[in-house]
Amino acid sequence: MKLKGQVALVTGGGRGIGKSIALAYAKEGADVVVVARRTREVDAVTDEINQLGSRGISLTCDVSNREDCKGVVDKIEKEFGRLDILVNNAGGGLERTKVGEDNPDTWKEVIDINLLGTYYFSRQALPLLKQSTNGRIINIGSGMGHQPRSGNSSYNCAKAAVWMLTRCMSMELWEDKIAVNEIIPGPVYTELTQDVFQQGKTHPGMPSEWVKEPDDLIPIAIFLAEQQPNGPTGQSFSLARRPVC
Repeated sequence: MKLKGQVALVTGGGRGIGKSIALAYAKEGADVVVVARRTREVDAVTDEINQLGSRGISLTCDVSNREDCKGVVDKIEKEFGRLDILVNNAGGGLERTKVGEDNPDTWKEVIDINLLGTYYFSRQALPLLKQSTNGRIINIGSGMGHQPRSGNSSYNCAKAAVWMLTRCMSMELWEDKIAVNEIIPGPVYTELTQDVFQQGKTHPGMPSEWVKEPDDLIPIAIFLAEQQPNGPTGQSFSLARRPVC
């Protein structure tokens, strides 16, 4: 019960990586607020959290909508009066074409979800995180935010900006005992990537990379959540099997 008595917020927590992290934190004793756009999915996750003996709350939210993000944090303050861990997991790539062949509206949507969603929730959660004796922000990044690649510029740019935001916030918040770090999962099989990856197979273009399941991120997510105030901040922790920096 490494997280007993703490409150965690996981965005994009209705499925995939977010669901795995939310349930893992609940098993370690944390109360968990699960946020996503699909009510049915977040309700199902919080039912599992409650069955584990922790308190789960499900909230429907569009992370690219600043007022939605504010409403979630206001609800957390009302229900718990505290927040210790924020996992900015909501994101995804929607535009896998070259610039000039892409849809500008979809390109912008990728930026809004991945970057602005991370910024909105981080900014809104700061007052509660500063009240914690050990606040932690964990951003789910990507190796594509560290290396250029053709045909997915919106996602590359969004995740590159998330990595820069991670480092900037780590420098701004360390005196408030808030650590800000990034996890690079490497390729993970989820509903969003099932058209690209196959379960149990290697990456189609990178033979060194094994395609992970969402639960494979649990150890690193718990490691960062249980770090003490003098632990790492401004760091990128990669599960990739290739250089990403």
